[in-house]
Amino acid sequence: MTNSFQDFAKAKLILAIGTNMTEAHPVSSSFVKNAVQNGADLIVVDPRRTGLAEHATMHLPIKVGSDIALLNSLMHVLITEDLYDKEYVKSCCVGFDELKAKVMEYPPERGAEISGIDAETIRKVARRLAEVRPGMLAYTLGITEHTCGMNNVLSCANLQMLLGNVGFDCGGVNPLRGQNNVQGACDMGALPNVFPGYQQVADAKARAKFEAAWGVKNLPEKPGLMMPQMMDGLLDGKVKAFYIFGENLANTEPDIRHVEHCLDSAEFLVCNDLFETETTRFADVILPAAGWSENDGTFANSERRVNRVRTVSKAPGVSMPNWWIFKEIAARMGHKWESSSARELWDNEISVLAPALGGIKYDRIEGDGLQWPCPTETHPGTPTLHRDGKFTCGLGNLVPVDWTPPAEVPDAEYPFVLSTGRRLYHYHTRTQTGRSAGINEILGEETADISAADAKALGIEHGEMIKVKSRRGEVTVKENITEQVPPGMVWMAFHFREGCANWLTNPVFDPVTKTAEYKACAVQLAKL
Repeated sequence: MTNSFQDFAKAKLILAIGTNMTEAHPVSSSFVKNAVQNGADLIVVDPRRTGLAEHATMHLPIKVGSDIALLNSLMHVLITEDLYDKEYVKSCCVGFDELKAKVMEYPPERGAEISGIDAETIRKVARRLAEVRPGMLAYTLGITEHTCGMNNVLSCANLQMLLGNVGFDCGGVNPLRGQNNVQGACDMGALPNVFPGYQQVADAKARAKFEAAWGVKNLPEKPGLMMPQMMDGLLDGKVKAFYIFGENLANTEPDIRHVEHCLDSAEFLVCNDLFETETTRFADVILPAAGWSENDGTFANSERRVNRVRTVSKAPGVSMPNWWIFKEIAARMGHKWESSSARELWDNEISVLAPALGGIKYDRIEGDGLQWPCPTETHPGTPTLHRDGKFTCGLGNLVPVDWTPPAEVPDAEYPFVLSTGRRLYHYHTRTQTGRSAGINEILGEETADISAADAKALGIEHGEMIKVKSRRGEVTVKENITEQVPPGMVWMAFHFREGCANWLTNPVFDPVTKTAEYKACAVQLAKL
């Protein structure tokens, strides 16, 4: 996030696009609701009428996968009606002429044809965005989990820069991250192209620094493998061993049958986890890990805030902290790592090697943590990135992008579009929440959410068991008639093994980020 959670409650306008915030991020959504109660405009762009849309000034129920067309049309109106922030664009951005040329190809009428939102509504929204500044833009996985996910993000950034909203309180581009501490994992270098602190592996100076610090030679100068490449590498033998750390891939990755084939093909598979899962069935070794409340450490949340995590209870059995497990494996490989606690790891290694985290020390985050970048021990942290339009790279890059449809669209054989996401009561594959009797009492099975019109056409009653089938597999689930879902769409989650949406989802990926297109594939429905 370029901004902070506290900005939501103070904002004058919030554009929430591709985010089921009330279920995926309920605490964040409470701040948004506070803003609405205080008079803020809330514009929700989502194919479903989610709980957040109930609080919206305007809800735009776009067709699945049409975000770029809508955003380009909004920018078309801003430019043609001279409503964009000309001074900000001139002094803070580059690439305006190229962006203008592209969005001129998306008049509201074309945007309406692609997105399903009428042209006059597009004009109305664009004018409102121009009237109320700064405005916040927030998105979640409804933007990124597409084959055009990176371009979706670029479009969101284009819109906010065109409006002059980046670099100010209650503005910015604010992705709400999909998992606990996923921000922290990325900060620590759990990406194939960067070292901790987002220092590029292609940078010779960065490599030299980490080689010296880690006592190794010849660190790779090219990025490593992405998740789909790792999985496929198990099939052709390019990947011999696979270490899975805190992930239940056999439920979370698209096309479960293919994933299980990949895992079964691994020569050596290690799972590092709290519990046995659908994935640990394939493991040669399971390393039992301590949970977050059984260990000292840090988490970094979506707003880049590094917070302390403290031990509440002793880890059961022989389970140990993750850092201890990694250290012991390294010792068996002949490496002696000096740090012997989470604090030593942070104070003596992480904050020393990552400039953006250099000023964050344990004794400074005893209270409410600090937001990076925080380069020195006297720095107060950074609640808002790119302050006053002064970007890290110098000037903000306006990058023109074209709309592309999902890789798989409905047809005569598979006439419905399936989109997936999270439900409020369970977390991911229920590795933890599935062990709560109370939560299972509230939500004990998966459903396929469809519209009343589609149910009537298929002769399906509310609560009836139906078959949902894609080109990859099929599941039998209870049907749920809801006003949230428009005709032609099916919505499911991936929490329950038997009715997991990922038996159906399409294993196609954004060409750059390799994020799977969980939000769109074609399915058919059948009454049993």
